[in-house]
Amino acid sequence: MRIRILAVVAVLVSLLSGCGYNAFQTGDEAVKSAWSEVVNQYQRRADLVPNLVSTVQGYAAHEKDVLTQVTAARAQVGSIAATPELIKDPEAFAKFQQAQAGLSSALSRLLVVAENYPNLKADASFRDLQAQLEGTENRITVARNRYIKSVEAYNVSVRTFPNNLTAMALGYQVKPNFSVDNEKAISVAPKVDFGATKK
Repeated sequence: MRIRILAVVAVLVSLLSGCGYNAFQTGDEAVKSAWSEVVNQYQRRADLVPNLVSTVQGYAAHEKDVLTQVTAARAQVGSIAATPELIKDPEAFAKFQQAQAGLSSALSRLLVVAENYPNLKADASFRDLQAQLEGTENRITVARNRYIKSVEAYNVSVRTFPNNLTAMALGYQVKPNFSVDNEKAISVAPKVDFGATKK
């Protein structure tokens, strides 16, 4: 009888050690940490926007549409609370991603406008802000990549057997990840016709 009890206890302990609970906790913390860095870098970019808009406005005041678009995009980004709960809600995550893409697009248009103003391009504070923005965009890319890898590892642990049984029992869900807005468009190879350039 005692041997049977020990055998049952040994089986239960082995099942618990392989249930994945600790992997979920570790993975969840890695995702939260990576998400915090993503939010940190996006906030850094948002903080640069008012100074950048102000500097461009000094040289290109009549470019009101572009300046208004950047300001509105920044306000849209600021209206979304980037909490850890956001990464549990695919819809909210998609809205966050869409708002950030809108700000990226508006900033790109602003920098294109700046190309038309040689005095602005020569301004030291504008060049410094532009360099900071470029550095921040690189940091955002790195932070997003780390987040993507963390979510991938977490989602694999939630979806693979036998961990998926524990995930279902305890309510663990896969987490949303970043995606490419125009995935279908970029999956088609561009057509290049060198014959058209011949005279």
